[in-house]
Amino acid sequence: MALMTGEQYIQSIRKMKMEVYMFGKRVDCPADDPILRPSLNSVRMTYDLAQIPEYQSLMTVISPETGERINRFTHIHRSTDDLRNKVKMQRLLGQKTAACFQRCVGMDAFNAVYSTSFEIDKKYGTHYHENFKKFMFECQSKDLTVDGAMTDPKGDRSKAPHQQADPDLFLRVVERRPDGVVVCGAKAHQTGALNSHEIIVMPTIAMGPEDKDFAISFAIPMDSEGIYMIIGRQSCDTRKCENTEMDVGNAEFGGVEALTVFDNVFVPNDRIFLNGEVEFAGMLVERFAGFHRQSYGGCKVGVGDVLIGAAAVAADYNGANRASHVKDKLIEMTHLNETLYCCGIACSSEGAPTESGSYIIDLLLANVCKQNVTRFPYEIVRLAEDIAGGLVVTAPSEADFRDPKLGPVIDKYLRGVNNVSTENRLRILRLIENMALGTAAVGYRTESLHGAGSPQAQRIMIARQGNLEHKKALAKAIAHIQE
Repeated sequence: MALMTGEQYIQSIRKMKMEVYMFGKRVDCPADDPILRPSLNSVRMTYDLAQIPEYQSLMTVISPETGERINRFTHIHRSTDDLRNKVKMQRLLGQKTAACFQRCVGMDAFNAVYSTSFEIDKKYGTHYHENFKKFMFECQSKDLTVDGAMTDPKGDRSKAPHQQADPDLFLRVVERRPDGVVVCGAKAHQTGALNSHEIIVMPTIAMGPEDKDFAISFAIPMDSEGIYMIIGRQSCDTRKCENTEMDVGNAEFGGVEALTVFDNVFVPNDRIFLNGEVEFAGMLVERFAGFHRQSYGGCKVGVGDVLIGAAAVAADYNGANRASHVKDKLIEMTHLNETLYCCGIACSSEGAPTESGSYIIDLLLANVCKQNVTRFPYEIVRLAEDIAGGLVVTAPSEADFRDPKLGPVIDKYLRGVNNVSTENRLRILRLIENMALGTAAVGYRTESLHGAGSPQAQRIMIARQGNLEHKKALAKAIAHIQE
């Protein structure tokens, strides 16, 4: 079975025995929890679209190793076409869910580990690359969703992993056995871990010789003994428990993050991809970060498409769609959104092969892409709120709207243009609220700032890769300066 249907995916997650906590209690069946289910629906869309012929070329690819059709999320990029199609796929999914669909981080981990493990084996004669390929084939054949786990809690940022007062603040090997290793620690901000079959763990920073125990990468099932998750709160999350569709804004789709704890978890040797080769930790981090920064030029753009559309609908319903300043704001929102897409396509088009034969994006342009993502969605949100008006945050609840006494009053006073129902006006405003301030703001706003590395991380990489000396030489040549 190479491709699961969306329903098969839901059932496969339901069968897993994950240990999940939320609001101080263990969640018995995360797949059916009203707060968590929308995030599962978002991942389901990555399976549903793969079954539709119209989207087959974006959502799927023929495996060069097996000749089987596989989901693109389990594919290793083999060309710049692959890199571009990844971005286009992500934009499509953002348009269909208006939320985080969660599989990008695993796909980016896939490609970073694939090329890095090849180069470790080349230097040390290890078998990490073969280990990873075996894991990759399993994920492809079963169409598994994989989470990528890079971010450690970090503790005191001024200290290296081995210098921390509590060594578990960076995930580490605590025991080495003939058949594998035992690890302890945690990974923070784990987007989609709850809805994944497997998790790929990677180091979070470049490391020195004294950090050998922290230089570890492996894959393991999400319901392995010793792994448990503590779900992160989202703004307005408990609205999903109020039996109200309108107030949620986006009732079907959403995202989810978790603090994922590894409490003496055993990892067998054939699931290990890096184990103490500290000089390759930085390479793995850099490549994963590059791929994930490219991703934001697709997924955030698709979500931005929905928000721009919602703002335009709100303008229609408010009777302000013909105002020149509203038209200009929609143009600016589109300009910013398409600029992000340009960056995602550009770093993909300038990609190049690694030693393993897989393709990697242009790292400089990927970092420029993410640097823009740290800014532009915030301006798009500001303009959307500007166009929509203050009712985005002052509208009464759906319960008030359905009340026999209050409903007619709300319908009378909160109507915009007369041929549009008040309910439809409130629905579009709640969608804007969801994306700008509610649960979806996690993925569209704050994640745009901190996901795949905070802004300064990209600026460091841009400085490193910008080749300033070459630019100086160009200027000196034009100015006929000889030194």
